[in-house]
Amino acid sequence: MIEIVTGFSSQSPLLATATESSLGPMVLTGVLLSLVVVYIASKVGGELSKWRNLPPVLGELVAGVVVGASALHLLVFPETGAVASDSVIMSVLQFIDNLSPEAVNSIFASQSEVISVLAELGVIILLFEIGLESDLKELKQVGSQAAIVAVVGVVAPFAAGTIGLIYFFNFPTIPAIFAGAALTATSIGITSKVLSELGQLKSKEGQIIVGAAVIDDVLGIIVLAVVASLAKTGEVDIVNVIYLIVSATVFLLGSIFLGNFFNKSFVAISEKLQTRGQLVIPALTFAFFMAFIANAIHLEAILGAFAAGLVLDETDKRKELDQQIIPIADILVPIFFVTVGAKADLNVLNPAIPENREGLIIAIFLIVVAIIGKLITGWTVFGQAKINRVAIGVGMIPRGEVGLVFAGIGSASGVLTKPLEAAIIIMVILTTFLAPPFLRLAFKDSEEISESVEKASS
Repeated sequence: MIEIVTGFSSQSPLLATATESSLGPMVLTGVLLSLVVVYIASKVGGELSKWRNLPPVLGELVAGVVVGASALHLLVFPETGAVASDSVIMSVLQFIDNLSPEAVNSIFASQSEVISVLAELGVIILLFEIGLESDLKELKQVGSQAAIVAVVGVVAPFAAGTIGLIYFFNFPTIPAIFAGAALTATSIGITSKVLSELGQLKSKEGQIIVGAAVIDDVLGIIVLAVVASLAKTGEVDIVNVIYLIVSATVFLLGSIFLGNFFNKSFVAISEKLQTRGQLVIPALTFAFFMAFIANAIHLEAILGAFAAGLVLDETDKRKELDQQIIPIADILVPIFFVTVGAKADLNVLNPAIPENREGLIIAIFLIVVAIIGKLITGWTVFGQAKINRVAIGVGMIPRGEVGLVFAGIGSASGVLTKPLEAAIIIMVILTTFLAPPFLRLAFKDSEEISESVEKASS
């Protein structure tokens, strides 16, 4: 999800080691200062958002934008095109220690890598926590409905986006397919966090959204593999696609099946341990191992963490484990959301920049397709008379960090033109920021309707 950038590839191993060793204290200083920025931004943004009766995660995203590439440049990353001289924190370090430009570049690369890894750990912990809070039995009940929501949520925006770009904007087929693929993503991290904050995670709608988002993530990986093959060779690697489909299916179903045997062993082990962390350390070990397995077979680490949470949700220690995971999530998860906001460069929205104008026009089309393509999924749910279909559709809208990965790979491969790349980034930014408040409105309207029906019947 988050690409790791290293700054020592051009040096010999010996020189790289020497450089890392001598600059290590300054890298740590940069990381610590970055974390100060992250935590202040997340709390200020979250509190202001809560004060305005909006999901706190929206405040964290907005705070990330403020401290990131769009405004203050306190938290910027090489993968977004930023260099060391763009970072205010690097300027502070250079002032403190009179560093050479080469040293600053190395520190910037290492510091950015550390923050990116911490952000990745944050979303892994978040999905582990969401898995613990989810109800596996409920997820099984809505499994078929979640699958339909996910498939429609991938096929509809992909087809509409690709065809529209080819026929209305005269784009070549491969760039159009790549942009259409970026429309298929759903950020399970953002959606699940909002559902948790709204107290709707265990609702029927919440379980369908989470289940669909997980399936959507798997489908997104497969779609990404297809379009990446097209970008490199012009052909699809069928063997790789089949491998991803089989490995994803076996991993998710196998995790749930083996969980029935693992639960008793986990409880027995935790009860025999006598030192601090006797419950949370084995749980995190299991979550990280599952995340490792998922990554090793070319799936997303977050899928492994989510599966681990679902497995441990069935144990007798679930409530106790929930309470112990919360403070860890409070430390790491804000890094993820602030980082997502920091990487969103709103300068692509500036029409005064000539190359942005074409991108803005294309972006309007992509945003419409992105919203409608996911919103219609609520109406594919069957057998549920009183289900909140709008909430399900809105919950699938945010593209978040997943959409940015598509844009980044497309840009690196040279497939996307600057206007099309800008349009995808704009689409990702707006869908990410619109979904949290709209999701709150969708559930609020549903509650008001239910209350009015109850009053009328009484």
